[in-house]
Amino acid sequence: MKISIGSDHAGFAYKQRIIAHLKAAGHDVLDCGTHSDASSDYPVFVIPSAESVARGETERGIVLGGSGNGEAIAANKVRGIRCALCWNDETAELSRRHNNANVLSIGARVISITNVLRILDIWLATPFDGGRHARRVRELDCYESGGGVGGMWEIATGPAE
Repeated sequence: MKISIGSDHAGFAYKQRIIAHLKAAGHDVLDCGTHSDASSDYPVFVIPSAESVARGETERGIVLGGSGNGEAIAANKVRGIRCALCWNDETAELSRRHNNANVLSIGARVISITNVLRILDIWLATPFDGGRHARRVRELDCYESGGGVGGMWEIATGPAE
């Protein structure tokens, strides 16, 4: 799988460990930066990572920062991105099964690297369940594309008679 990764200074050390972990597992990695632990602004590195997923250049993305919150917000500004902030095994699994999350956000200051690597492996291995969850993802896509709440309602209930 080809995976993009982007972080600010707070996530830099974890980013380096994650890249090595991904490459050892046979994945291709697009490193969107940052390239040092010098203070930096996360949108500059997170948005290009998310954009690579949205354009189909990479299959998934990983974004990192201190808490992961700002990075998730930034990634979710990119049309077509469903970025999930995950902090344990269950949130990682459910973000894939129920939300078809295509970008994972991690807080490097709040989770150990051992847990991050386990969360990452679960997230990468977990498929999307589809079914009723696919309808909900379509509703989000509809809204994001300008269909508004009315378009979402039609997806949920069927076309008006």
